[in-house]
Amino acid sequence: MKYFVQVGPRTYEVDVTGERVHVDGELIEAHLGAVPGTPLHHLLLGAASWTVAAEPLEGASGGARWVLSAVGERREVTVVDERAKQIQDVTGRRAAAATSGVVRAPMPGLVVRIEVQVGDRIGKGAGLVVVEAMKMENELRAAGAGVVTAVHVAPGAAVEKGAPLVTLQLTGP
Repeated sequence: MKYFVQVGPRTYEVDVTGERVHVDGELIEAHLGAVPGTPLHHLLLGAASWTVAAEPLEGASGGARWVLSAVGERREVTVVDERAKQIQDVTGRRAAAATSGVVRAPMPGLVVRIEVQVGDRIGKGAGLVVVEAMKMENELRAAGAGVVTAVHVAPGAAVEKGAPLVTLQLTGP
């Protein structure tokens, strides 16, 4: 499976095939093992050994956001698999909710679940709707705090790109 890992302004292409790992086309000997009961992982890269703390961040749509800490340094990274990247490339953006008003489908797909109801008060980053496209679930999240004023779809509904899903009345950032 191919992944795109963004660290700061740089994006690395990581291809994992069985035991083989290629980073930007270069074969790297890599082994990763979790330390049970902790957020720590033991990482071997070539001859170097690292203990890395990995904590997931909220608000990742179309990919996973993590904070990685090792040797006193902290980095935020975003990991997107090749299917999510294809969706981003087709839609021209990440699967994210609108900043106000009507939240629309960023791509054609199938509504998997609705995570809110009319009248719900939601916070920034709250999950609103999950749309499946290209066999990948994309959770659309609120760009700010507000109130759900309408839900336009139901689970199982097929939607086209741009179809209204949820209407919000935003009350804050």
